[in-house]
Amino acid sequence: MKHTKRFAALALALALALSGCGKTPGGAPGSSSGSASGSGSGSDSSGGSSQVIPMELSQVTDPYLATSGFAGGEVVAKINGDDITVAELLYWLNAATQSYLGQFYGQLSVPPWEADLGDGATLASQMKEQALNTAVFYRSLYQMASQEGLAPDSSVASDVNDEYASMVVQMGKEELVDHMLWMQLTTLDQLIYLNQCSDLYAQLQELYYGEDSGSYPTDADVNAYLDEGGYFRVKHILLMTIDQETNEPLPEEEVAQKKADADGLLAQLRAAEDPIALFDQLMKEHSEDGGLESNPDGYIFDADDSLVGGFREATLALSVGEISDVVETDYGYHIMLRLPLDPADYRSQFISQQMDVRAGQWKEDHAVEKTELYDKVDPAAFWDKCLSLQAAVQAELTAKNNG
Repeated sequence: MKHTKRFAALALALALALSGCGKTPGGAPGSSSGSASGSGSGSDSSGGSSQVIPMELSQVTDPYLATSGFAGGEVVAKINGDDITVAELLYWLNAATQSYLGQFYGQLSVPPWEADLGDGATLASQMKEQALNTAVFYRSLYQMASQEGLAPDSSVASDVNDEYASMVVQMGKEELVDHMLWMQLTTLDQLIYLNQCSDLYAQLQELYYGEDSGSYPTDADVNAYLDEGGYFRVKHILLMTIDQETNEPLPEEEVAQKKADADGLLAQLRAAEDPIALFDQLMKEHSEDGGLESNPDGYIFDADDSLVGGFREATLALSVGEISDVVETDYGYHIMLRLPLDPADYRSQFISQQMDVRAGQWKEDHAVEKTELYDKVDPAAFWDKCLSLQAAVQAELTAKNNG
């Protein structure tokens, strides 16, 4: 997680609602099946959903109660004596669900909650646990900051309140702004809290790793972090031996020609006075990599990236600035040029990782205690109700815009 600046979470949530990002997935506002009381959408095992009936907003006073059956102030866990509330858990569960669905480019509106992830875990249980861990992380920041004698800047709450007031003027009604926040499963109070946590994160980061802290990461520190994470940067010339549309192998004679062409390009590079400059020229003229235009300065990969077999190994075998021989993979023939990584580009990322380690250690030292209520929160039922709530607010916004 990266928290180097304030979230401006209020502006983000309202912008999402205004831009229509909160539209009911899978159907137009106001369409649907389910119950008018907000029982939500049905879902099938494939992750699709039936249409959604909007909730009756006049009956909703607490978006958390309306979507989970539990009031936002109820407690699902504790860490070091501080409460983790339903509101905090559901805000992050909503965020995790939207992030998951975003990976499918609108093809799913309901996750396959019962998908078996092994060791008795389902997608539902994993995402709920992820949401709790994030909520705990933010609560830990508050506790860590308090231990260091830090407090949120007083301007944080006033800035959020000012933004909220501005949106009320723009929308003409406070209730409508509140409803727009509900679309992201948040409230004004929670947004103030999130922004305060972000401010405390920045203060802690400066205290622990700022330039005057005595622990500001050196280039050597950052490079060690990059090596441990398997980071590398590479350009390559690719001559493909598969059809770019069908992924079927090319005829043998074409493959043989591609190999001869690759050998010829390599010979030019080996004979060049400035092979690096020539590499760029040949790459632009001959490479069949479809991502070249958007990655002219090369690709940056880490250990988590899935790469065609042989590509990572061939690159890591090179010294920085070295050009490989012709390397064959399932895609074709490659000539790689390994490039340097600038520690300055990764210093903030390294600091964020170190901050995560600190917060993780705080969590480990102050065990999280779940309440019985935690087990009663049902992600699938919650998401169905979320869709109904989103549909209701979207219908309200549409009515206002058409009025």
